[in-house]
Amino acid sequence: MKRVIFFLPLIIFIFSSGCRSFNTDELSRNTSAVRLIDIESSLPDKPLNALNLIFIYKEIYYDTYDGENDDWIRLAELENETVQYILAMQKSAVEEKRWEDALSLGRSISNIGLVTEYSGMEIEFTLEHAKQKLQEGDSLSAFLLAVKVHETRPLDFEDALLFLEKAVEGRQRRTSAYFLAAARQASHNNGISSKLLEYAQGQDSISDMVKGVATVVVDRGFRIERGSAYYDRVLGSAFFIDASGLLITNYHVIESEVDPKYNGYSRMYIRMGDSTSPRVPARVIGWDKALDLALIKTEIETEYVFSIIDRVVPYAGDMVLAIGSPLGLEKTVTSGIVSALGRRFLQIGDVIQIDAAINSGNSGGPIIDNQGRLVGVAFAGIAQHQGLNFAVPAATLAAALPQMIKGGKAQRSWLGLSLCETFYGAQIIYASPNTPAYYRRIAEGSFIKSVNGRNITASQGALIPAMQEEIFRYNPGEFVSLDIAMNDGSVKRYIMMTALRPEIPLLDAVRIDSRERIAAPLFGMVLTPLQSTFFSSNFRVEQVVLGSIADSAGISEDDPLTIHRLRIMENEGYAILEISVKKRRMGFLETSMQLAAYLDTPDTL
Repeated sequence: MKRVIFFLPLIIFIFSSGCRSFNTDELSRNTSAVRLIDIESSLPDKPLNALNLIFIYKEIYYDTYDGENDDWIRLAELENETVQYILAMQKSAVEEKRWEDALSLGRSISNIGLVTEYSGMEIEFTLEHAKQKLQEGDSLSAFLLAVKVHETRPLDFEDALLFLEKAVEGRQRRTSAYFLAAARQASHNNGISSKLLEYAQGQDSISDMVKGVATVVVDRGFRIERGSAYYDRVLGSAFFIDASGLLITNYHVIESEVDPKYNGYSRMYIRMGDSTSPRVPARVIGWDKALDLALIKTEIETEYVFSIIDRVVPYAGDMVLAIGSPLGLEKTVTSGIVSALGRRFLQIGDVIQIDAAINSGNSGGPIIDNQGRLVGVAFAGIAQHQGLNFAVPAATLAAALPQMIKGGKAQRSWLGLSLCETFYGAQIIYASPNTPAYYRRIAEGSFIKSVNGRNITASQGALIPAMQEEIFRYNPGEFVSLDIAMNDGSVKRYIMMTALRPEIPLLDAVRIDSRERIAAPLFGMVLTPLQSTFFSSNFRVEQVVLGSIADSAGISEDDPLTIHRLRIMENEGYAILEISVKKRRMGFLETSMQLAAYLDTPDTL
């Protein structure tokens, strides 16, 4: 104790002496100069990054704005140069027919608020991109792009006929029916051959569809338990979505094939018949862990291809069929209904609850309706609770496929915000450190009014997934805009560059942020200090998110609360907060409890 008392005055003296010689204006000028150098170094090769740094600069030094200041004059010059570089990049992409780059730049330019000679031509670029994919032999990507065009502006007859011919050639009946309808909308039946009409108007039976479903076997060798060796394998299902041999399954089925943390033996096969059928080698093309989806490929011809184009958005009570290999029993068909929509079990979006029987081995199999339209992809069932089964919606699969087709781990974007849905809209309760939202100093407690200029409306409980869907369309490194209602009642537009979404969004936050701040996104309670001392662990509950862990634990606003410990179980993917709380509803009787929460919360944007 004496040693602490002896050194404390010395520390205070050094600190106070340093403060007297510290020139904040000089430091501000120096940091401003460094930021300007960073902006300059991003040009001309990375103009989007330069523009992002310019927006951050304006946010940091907003209160010191002086139009005659040398730094602000230089910033204006750099901003003008940056915009010209961005416009030149877009023009070059169009002239060189790099349609994907042109579309990406177009999205950013639109959200920045610029008007160019190519503004409003997104549909034309998308259609050209689709035709380019057809020429490259990537009909699956071409069909997805063509649907985007048709949903925005009906295809003309020649274009619809082109995609119809390719769909028939690829033996995708439901896709053929989709483009036949588009061709008829443009020109009835004129110019459509009888062969195309016959195939597109045909009907597939369930027995036909079963031929397009495979059993996935991931052989992981042997594992040793208590001195005995056991055969270790993972069983799943998959279904063909392209005649070239592409299949969809779940990420958790093929995880050992791509997870860098897995060090054991892993070989993947598929088989089209029973256990006596040949095992055909397969490989992983792309995967999206956040959505539990994976795209795999095998070098065999399939008798049936499922359409991801003519998908359906179901209603509760609709009849559905599940096809898969439960416990390895291949070609099993079970029936049931859609029990509910909008379940939040994945990081992004929502899932469908069904009561069709699903067991281990069904994962990755198709869920279809009575007309053979794809409803979703089976991904989970709850053991010992028959009838509680879930599927990734077909629309989510269609949106996720372009990234998976590119190969490798899907690159998803995010802003670093944690949200909660209230009566007044989507409220920002947390901004993760070192994210776009953090750098732009977005105020916690404010509300998102629009995303990319669109007022997002949804039914109760579906607002956050709807906002995630809007951001989902953007690649990391593109610009998006948010209109945010500030705490003072004003509305401010933020233009931010999206960042790469981490595999576990809040993992970095729990490592570096304070316990009381991380309580908001993980446990659903916003805390404010009861005492203004640095070492205090006593707080007041300012807000409780409805339906959150804190709400379920009976914690309410204005409850005094003490944090004892926060434990992070990284390998298991969850955190435990040890607290004592004096609940007002219980006469301020103090209660000790532990709150546990998964780190991959679904309420992030």
